[in-house]
Amino acid sequence: MQLHDAIEMLAGGGFDTGPTVWADLGCGAGTFTVALASLLTPGSTIHAIDRDGAALRQVPAGHEGVTIATRVADITVPPAGLTRLDGVLMANSLHYVREQAAFVQSWSTRLSPAGRFLIIEYDTDAVNRWVPFPISRRRLPTIFGGRRIQDLGRRPSLYRRAALYAAVLESGSPAD
Repeated sequence: MQLHDAIEMLAGGGFDTGPTVWADLGCGAGTFTVALASLLTPGSTIHAIDRDGAALRQVPAGHEGVTIATRVADITVPPAGLTRLDGVLMANSLHYVREQAAFVQSWSTRLSPAGRFLIIEYDTDAVNRWVPFPISRRRLPTIFGGRRIQDLGRRPSLYRRAALYAAVLESGSPAD
């Protein structure tokens, strides 16, 4: 996916609310990390986390006044020191986690009271070797409990399997 496509998918998420601190879990080479940085207020920070050090070396240290700090780590074990986050981004990474609800609960404890999740996933329930634990848009409420869901965008997959969707999940009562 090209950067402008990723930015377009996330636009409308209300990310320009002042400097914020985010974690990008399973960021890979950082396409969505940089897309998020493009939408955040300068002075914000994104902690880009992935177990692939080679991919992390492709992530810039900053973009448009937003600091991007990379860390080689397993996203299923929240690292020490990351607390009171304003948001957690998971772009095509949650479908690699077997126990998704427990994973989300674990990271929820790292969020500030108004913290939110930003999810980009394939809209499918069909398991395959690239998406072992799929999360269709329909299933989001079962994984994220009582969070309000705001749909941001959709885009056809380059692999023609299922469309990609983007959604923000905020604290509060469900909007579905």
